[in-house]
Amino acid sequence: METFEGGIVVRSVIPAFRFALLTASFLSAPAFAQESAENRNESGSGDGTIIVYGSGTDRNAAATGLDLTPRETPQSLTIITREQIDDQAASTVADVLEYTTGLSVKRVDRGRNLLSARGFDITNFQLDGLPFATGNIGLEESSTVIYDRIEVIRGSVGLLQGAGEPSASINMVRRQADARELTGTVTLEAASWDHFSATADVSTPLTGDGSVRVRFAAEVYQQDAFVDLESSKGFTLYGVIGADLGPNTRLRAGASYQKDERNGVMWAQLPYWYADGTVAKWSRSKTTGADWNAWDTAETSAFLTIEQDLATGWSLKGDVSYFQQTEDSKLIWLWGSPDQATGIGMNVWPYWYLTKPKQWNLNLQLKGHYSLFGRQHELVVGAMYNHLKTGWTNRDPDPATVAPVGDFNAWDGSYPEPTWGPRFRMSGIGTTKQTALYGVTRFQLLDPVKLIIGGRLSTWVRDEEEALYTAEPYRLKKKNVFTPYAGVIVDLNDFLSAYASYTSIFNPQTARDRNGRYLDPLEGANYEAGLKADLINGRLRLSGAVFRIEQDNFAVPDIGYFVPGTTDVASKPAMGTVSKGYEFEMQGEVLPGWDISAGWSHFKATDADGNDVQAHQPRKVFRMATKYELGGALRGFSLGGSVRWESRPPQTAENPGTGETEKVGQKAYWLVNLMGAYDITEQLSLQINVNNVFDKRYYNTNSWFGGYIYGEPRNVRATLKYGF
Repeated sequence: METFEGGIVVRSVIPAFRFALLTASFLSAPAFAQESAENRNESGSGDGTIIVYGSGTDRNAAATGLDLTPRETPQSLTIITREQIDDQAASTVADVLEYTTGLSVKRVDRGRNLLSARGFDITNFQLDGLPFATGNIGLEESSTVIYDRIEVIRGSVGLLQGAGEPSASINMVRRQADARELTGTVTLEAASWDHFSATADVSTPLTGDGSVRVRFAAEVYQQDAFVDLESSKGFTLYGVIGADLGPNTRLRAGASYQKDERNGVMWAQLPYWYADGTVAKWSRSKTTGADWNAWDTAETSAFLTIEQDLATGWSLKGDVSYFQQTEDSKLIWLWGSPDQATGIGMNVWPYWYLTKPKQWNLNLQLKGHYSLFGRQHELVVGAMYNHLKTGWTNRDPDPATVAPVGDFNAWDGSYPEPTWGPRFRMSGIGTTKQTALYGVTRFQLLDPVKLIIGGRLSTWVRDEEEALYTAEPYRLKKKNVFTPYAGVIVDLNDFLSAYASYTSIFNPQTARDRNGRYLDPLEGANYEAGLKADLINGRLRLSGAVFRIEQDNFAVPDIGYFVPGTTDVASKPAMGTVSKGYEFEMQGEVLPGWDISAGWSHFKATDADGNDVQAHQPRKVFRMATKYELGGALRGFSLGGSVRWESRPPQTAENPGTGETEKVGQKAYWLVNLMGAYDITEQLSLQINVNNVFDKRYYNTNSWFGGYIYGEPRNVRATLKYGF
C-alpha cells in the first residue's frame, strides 16, 4: 500500500566545514583527552576503553567488509553507542534512529514505521554485518536490550548487501560475551501512560581462564499509550556464548526471542479533511481502532560464527544466521472524509492478517594483508547465500456482519467484531534466493593515498506461487549481476582526510504495470565525496559530504489503472530520478565531559520532469543528542537531551471539498527532549528523561492514505540502574 512521489551545494559545504575544523582544532592536544578521561566517571567498554558518542569501536566492516576506521571509510557513517542509547532511554531501534543524521523515521500507523534517507526508503538491514530483509513490522522494532551499538552507513551498500535501495544500511551489532569476570546491570523504568519495564544484562566467564564466556540479557514491559484503547506488553530474551577454542580459533553463538502483544492498536490514519474540505482537528487521543484490535508479533533469531586465524595475518570466518518473524494482526481499516456535523461518511473493512517469513544467511569470508610493490595492502574475498521465504494469509469477515461506522465524531472503538470466514492464502508462498561472490581490496598507493576497489557478482531469483494477490505463478531471475565499488581516501594531514566513492544500484522489484508485466529492476549509480577529521586522538569526529544518486525504473503509481485481475493500482517506471544533497556531522567529545552527536542533511529528489519523488519525506533534517557530566561539587550529575528539526515535505493532495490541490505535509517543527542523571552511589544511578518538553502537537506520518498520525505528546520516563 506504499505510494511513491534529488543541486549539490559544494560552495556552502567546503567553507563551513573548514570553519568547523579551525574552531575545533585546538581540541586535538593529547593532554586534553587525557584530562577528560581522568575526570569522567564512565562505564567504558569492559577493557578500559573510554566510550563517547560516536566511538565504541575503532574499526568496523559494515560498509565494505574491510576493517576500517570511520575516517578510512569512504561513505557517510554514524555510530550510535550503547551510552547514547541509554542516555536517550531508547527502547527500540526506531527510537535510536529518530535522532540519527540524515534519517527520517515516520509512522504509517500505530503499528509500523517507514524509514528513509536521501530520498529513498530504507530496506537494508544487517545483523552483525550480515544482510537481512525487513518485514511489514520491521527490524527497527527490535528491542535495544540485544544490541551494543547501531551503525548507519548512508548511501548504497551493494557490495555486501546485494539488491537494495541506495538510501542507507542499518547494522545492528549484538552484545558479545567478552567479560572475564562477573559483571552486569539491572534497570527498572516507569514512564507516562503506565509504562513499566525491567531489564537485566549479565556477563560471566564459565572457565577459570575466561576462555569460555556467556552473556544473558532480558527485558519485560507493559504500557498503555496516549491513543485511546491502545496497550501493549512483551518481553525479550537474548543469550550468547563466546569461546576461545584454541589460541587461533574463536566461536560465538547465540539466540534471541522477542514477543510483543499489542491490543486496541490503531491501523488506519485519522482523516485529514471533513467532507466540506475543512481540515479536521482531532484530539491526539482519537483512534480509528476497535477495542478488539490486536497486532501481535514474535521474532526469533539464532547465529553461529567461527573465526580461524591463519598464517601471516590472514583469517577465515564462517557465519550462519537465521531470523523468523510471526505477525498476527486482527484490525479494521477506516477511510473517508466524514461530515463535520454528523460524522457520517467513513467506510470500514476488517482484516485478519497472518505471516511467518523466514530467512537464512550464510557467509564465508577470507581476510588478510599482502605485499605488493613494496607496500602492504588488505584483501577481503567471500561467498554469501541469502534465502527468504514469505507469504501471508487472511480471514475475510462475513459482509453481513460488518457494521457501519456511523458517527465518527463520537467513535470510541466500541465497534462490534464481525464473524470471520475461513483463512485463505492471500499471497502465494514466495522464495527469494540470492547467491554472491564478492571481493574488495585496499591499495596503499602512497603513504597518504589509499584506493579501495571491489565488486560483487550476484544471482537473484524470486519464485511465487499462485494466490489471490498472485494471479499466476511467476519467476523473476537476474543472473550474474555485477555491482562495482570504488573509493579513494587521501590523508591531507594527521587529522584530516578527503574521500570519494562510487557504487552501482541494483534492486529487483515486484511492482507490475497496467498490462500485468513486472517492472525492470531499479538501476543507477551512487556518488559521494567529502571530508573527515579525527580530533582529540579520535575522540571527536567531524565530517561533511555531498552525494548524487541516479536511478531509473523507479516505481510510481499509474493513476487510473489497475494490475489486470487485481485491485492493485498499476505502477509505471519513472526514468531519470535524481537525488542530490549534502550532509554535516559531528560526533564525540567536544569538551571534557561533554559528548555530542549532531548532524544536518539536505537533499532534493526529482524525476526527469522535475516532479518531486518521495514527496512525503522532509528535505532538510537536523538531529542532535548531547550529554554533559558535571564536576566539582556537582560531580555525579549529568545533564543532556536531544533536538530534532525537520522542514515541511513537499507533499500535496486533492481537497475533497474544493477539488484544489493543497499542501498536506507537516509544517517545519522542533522537538526538544531533556535528560538528567545522578549517580547515587558508584553502582546505583537515577535518570529522568522528558520527551517533547514543549508538548509540540505535530503529525508524524510518512505516507498518505488521506490522513495522519500524531506524534507523542510530552512524556516522562524515570530509570533506576544498578551495576555490578
